[in-house]
Amino acid sequence: MKQLLLLQILCAMSQLSLAQYFNTHFFERTDTAKINFLPKRTASLNQVYTPVSLIIFGLSANGKGEESLKHEFAEERNEHLANFRTHIDDYLQYSPIILGYGLDAFGVKSRNDIKNRTAILLKGELGMAIVTTALKHATSMQRPDFSNNHSFPSGHTAQAFAAATFLSEEYKHKLKWIPYVSYTIASVVGGLRMANNKHYVSDVLVGAGIGIFSVKIAYWTHKYKWGKNYKTPLR
Repeated sequence: MKQLLLLQILCAMSQLSLAQYFNTHFFERTDTAKINFLPKRTASLNQVYTPVSLIIFGLSANGKGEESLKHEFAEERNEHLANFRTHIDDYLQYSPIILGYGLDAFGVKSRNDIKNRTAILLKGELGMAIVTTALKHATSMQRPDFSNNHSFPSGHTAQAFAAATFLSEEYKHKLKWIPYVSYTIASVVGGLRMANNKHYVSDVLVGAGIGIFSVKIAYWTHKYKWGKNYKTPLR
């Protein structure tokens, strides 16, 4: 049934995003009795699976024909949510970052000290912004509401998933529910961008992949120049 398409894609986004957590949780072992220490995470195939899958799915849905998947979703939105408008996604996209620093302020220690995690966040945000802005101008795709030609990819969704990845990386070692919360928030942002008729499903999926990948790369490449004695568990 076509009316279930939006719900299905939101569920798929959540499952793909949470796969990153499950891969880490089940395939990277932590010895609680004898903990190894490492100042930063290193890249692995499991870490790449989720963002690459989202980008591939998004590109495959980005057809130009009227029967393409992205236009099918847009038609369903116009049929069932024609008058839907909200601005909550403008603020919700940043909420995982606020939550991350808020937890630390209330005494829940993050994986990295404030200098290192802020540097990682800024690098991830910069990389995400450069890639999304460059693609928007290079592709010049029209939004479904015809407001401008900056549809692909979704910057709001990229921002939300970048923030969600930051929150998850900093707290999933201590709070096992954090990935569920962070990626659910990000998926809601992506869904709202489609519901607001600002983006196609392809824009949202590729934006999600870019957001995750940008922050992952920031963690993999960070040199930890501050607080060199601060160590994190190898997971």
